Amino acid sequence: MVSAPVYGDIKPQDDYTHPLGPEQNFNESMYFNFFDNAKGLGGFLRIGNRANEKYAEVTLTLYQPDGTVLFNWKRPEIENNDGFDAGGMKFETIDPLVKLRTTYEGHAVSLKDPKQMADPGQAFRENPHKKVSIDLLHEAVAPVYGQTNNERADADPEQGFGRAHYEQHMHVTGTVSIDGETTQIDAYGLRDHSWGPRYWQNIYSYRWLTCSFGPELNVMVSEIRRTPEERTQGGVVIRDGKLERIKTIDLDSAFQDERIHHQRMTATLGLENGEQVTLEGLVKGYIPLRNRRASMTTHIGEGMTEYRCLGHTALGISEYLDQV
Repeated sequence: MVSAPVYGDIKPQDDYTHPLGPEQNFNESMYFNFFDNAKGLGGFLRIGNRANEKYAEVTLTLYQPDGTVLFNWKRPEIENNDGFDAGGMKFETIDPLVKLRTTYEGHAVSLKDPKQMADPGQAFRENPHKKVSIDLLHEAVAPVYGQTNNERADADPEQGFGRAHYEQHMHVTGTVSIDGETTQIDAYGLRDHSWGPRYWQNIYSYRWLTCSFGPELNVMVSEIRRTPEERTQGGVVIRDGKLERIKTIDLDSAFQDERIHHQRMTATLGLENGEQVTLEGLVKGYIPLRNRRASMTTHIGEGMTEYRCLGHTALGISEYLDQV
């Protein structure tokens, strides 16, 4: 565990919720993923508070070694932005920027064919539901990186996608129980925290690749297109706690089903020191998610991915967002 350096203007108090902004679409969210390489399983938990709209977005995804995915999504009512506690899911900051806890008590639908989630209503009706209990401790293995942009005002909140954002790679231990069968977790993963105006429909696409290979190597790759023509590339490679920023990304991806569901990728990463690093990924578990607003539908493909980089192999996440 490290009380690591912070890259950006993040402060310990930022690891709690922030004053609710005036924007109707103000969103504050925390996200945690974890992958147990020895057991071949993992998942992620997310709460997005939309207190001005009086609800939270609560997402649970658990990837099993046989390809089965357990999933739940809820939209419970909330009255304020005082904490992350909704729909049976709860996030606690124990030691800011160092140690956090995630818990969940509830159910999830069990999908032998996770692509059924392309039609969520049918998937929830036609598949068995299982009781899920999660208790995980997330402890930092690498620096915090990101920006709060607290001084920046959004010119048009309706076009916002999160004013502030930071990320951190973590060691994750605890338990995951499915229908009373408990698995001890010893995993690595990544967490992020963002706040500000957000609609999922306000960017054209993004590619987000993250993997913690352990304290010695951590990678995050981000390519965002706000329009088809405008592309922002970035990310980090962290070796033994030393952070180097990614300046360029050459990403080659292979898809199934008319370039909808990604299956593998190779990213050539140009670092600020002039070095080039290759990250290769193969999707081992996959579920297609979606977000709807007005007449627009956003596809978000979530892949538990086996990554290879600099002689290391480990599981992580590959998240591909596209507007349908």
